[in-house]
Amino acid sequence: MTYRRIILPSLLAGALSAVGMASAFAADMPMKYAPTPVAVPMLSWTGFYAGLNAGYGWASVGDTVGSNDLGGFVGGGQLGYNWQTGPVVFGLEGDFQGSSQSRSDNGVIGGVPFTVEQKMPWLATARGRIGYAFDSVMVYATGGAAWIDYKLTVSAPGGSVSDSATKSAWTAGGGVEWMLMPKWSAKVEYLYIDTGDTTVTLLGVPFVGHAKENLVRVGLNYHF
Repeated sequence: MTYRRIILPSLLAGALSAVGMASAFAADMPMKYAPTPVAVPMLSWTGFYAGLNAGYGWASVGDTVGSNDLGGFVGGGQLGYNWQTGPVVFGLEGDFQGSSQSRSDNGVIGGVPFTVEQKMPWLATARGRIGYAFDSVMVYATGGAAWIDYKLTVSAPGGSVSDSATKSAWTAGGGVEWMLMPKWSAKVEYLYIDTGDTTVTLLGVPFVGHAKENLVRVGLNYHF
């Protein structure tokens, strides 16, 4: 009986001592924590932007002499604002373009030779945009009003006459824009513009010009 009384307390004391040493050892070990997830902010297209663009314009032009194509370089700048809600992006954009598009044609009417020259020195648009954003890439449709400086000149041995007028027109198109780095985006865009008719009269003969413009351009925007 005495032997058991001595051994049991000794074993109990040893077990408690081992537990204490293990706890102290564990307390001294460095703690490992799982990394806290960092929320990545969603890219937003909302805000003002401005940029430059360049491209090529070609038009199907019709006049009294015949129907032909007119083409040339087009370049300028744009200014706009986007507002994003979810993946849908609404926007307004205006742009102004200089153009080298011109064409000269010759013909004969009633035995009299004529030269008809058509030019588009500049054009501008004011459009709405609606797009769908796949994070850094947005596809969009656009449409609105356009203004084209359309010049029609007719020359003949008896003189010449011209009409240079800013023609109001409508425009529609679409494009793809990519946010290639913070605050900078690049785009590819297509626009169709219809000028309507322009009429001049020389030596009693009316000449009617009409241009249906196609414009493809690339652009670079800075977002404020």
